[in-house]
Amino acid sequence: MEYVPDSPEHPRTLGALRATGHPAFAARGVKAEIRDNLLAALRAGRDPWPGIVGFGDTVLPQLERALIAGHDVVLLGERGQGKTRLLRSLVALLDEWSPVIEGSELGEHPAEPITPASRRRAKELGDDLPVAWRHRDERYTEKLATPDTSVADLIGDVDPVKVAEGRSLGDPETIHYGLVPRAHRGVVAINELPDLAERIQVALLNVMEERDIQVRGYTLRLPLDVLLVASANPEDYTNRGRIITPLKDRFGAEVRTHYPLEVSDEVDLIAQEAGLVAEVPRHLLEVLARFSRQLRESTAIDQRSGVSARFAIAAAEIVAAAALRRSALTGEDAPVARPVDLDVVPDVLRGKLEFESGEEGREQEILAHLLRKATAETARARLGGLDLNPLAEAVAQHPVRTGERVTAAAVVEALPRVPVLTEVARRLGAEGTEAPGPMASAAELALELLFLTRRLAKDTSDDDTVRYG
Repeated sequence: MEYVPDSPEHPRTLGALRATGHPAFAARGVKAEIRDNLLAALRAGRDPWPGIVGFGDTVLPQLERALIAGHDVVLLGERGQGKTRLLRSLVALLDEWSPVIEGSELGEHPAEPITPASRRRAKELGDDLPVAWRHRDERYTEKLATPDTSVADLIGDVDPVKVAEGRSLGDPETIHYGLVPRAHRGVVAINELPDLAERIQVALLNVMEERDIQVRGYTLRLPLDVLLVASANPEDYTNRGRIITPLKDRFGAEVRTHYPLEVSDEVDLIAQEAGLVAEVPRHLLEVLARFSRQLRESTAIDQRSGVSARFAIAAAEIVAAAALRRSALTGEDAPVARPVDLDVVPDVLRGKLEFESGEEGREQEILAHLLRKATAETARARLGGLDLNPLAEAVAQHPVRTGERVTAAAVVEALPRVPVLTEVARRLGAEGTEAPGPMASAAELALELLFLTRRLAKDTSDDDTVRYG
């Protein structure tokens, strides 16, 4: 039987929960819960990591082994490698609903209260102890580490209001619990762990090893049940960085992430994550994926800061926006992005990159060169083996105009009737549609390849019209 909060059969007391024989009556550690659900998914052939692209043969097997072993985990990687996305996906490995003591601060299991107040209630009420049900989304807690994070934020502090109510200062019930204790029976994720001040890192030592907390000079022996996961930059996560060695030692597993290794994976990632306001053909997404990879290999770019996957995603959104803007200016229906729209990317997104010293003033030149290189690589990969000379000869006699104020229909109308364009359309996914947008986009990529291989000229006029001829 599946129990949900609105179900009339939902047990509302400890006795009713015990009487149903519900599996959730037996308290189970969060690490064991994740292990069981992960193994069940693997046995059933289900993907435990929906939406995670490019890690199937590298990161995910390592993470799965760490979780099965019951280890706290830190993900090491540059910015924009999907570390936070991966941490948040751990929620899906928790049980959808779990019982808690109704009104308890820490979400304790009805059969295993851990705070003095809950133990007292359990002793007084027995089987009448009220039970509530908590969804797994509420059992994931995330904290971005910042230098101003305090021990009170993560662990807790004495609550002056409770002291003013008459409790003594040494009474454990005067504590206002922090983020980590409140995540009891759940997952705690700390982003950019080395950014925590050293004294805050020290406060986590007991939580990770002894599973107790210390507040204002006295220790509470709380058997906390948490999975602690974190993300960090590899450069900071060293003995010379901003992480203290004892905390580093307490993480059972360190898993390295990376940018997508294959171009196809990066294209899939862009297509999945980008919010596109107009159609962007896959060959243009491939250009942007290759452009990002060129930037990551360039000596002109500061590789210590990395080139985030968010750069390519933002670039795809800008290209789609350029196509939609053109449709507003020209009145064309169903806008489709074309290679001419790629020219806006360096102008708009230059500020997302950090250049090496000595490259001042050359930023635009560097980006334009790498974008041309990515376009040529994509065109060669997609159109390799095609004899485009008939297209080049025809366009040399009858030039083709394009630009941000030229409709797709006008581009298609100006194209010469040469058989090779049919194969170009087939290879670039423009075959079988009567709409001019996909065909114009495919033909422009072929024309751009002819320009980049110096078989056609390309001129840009003052009104931003581009002429191939």
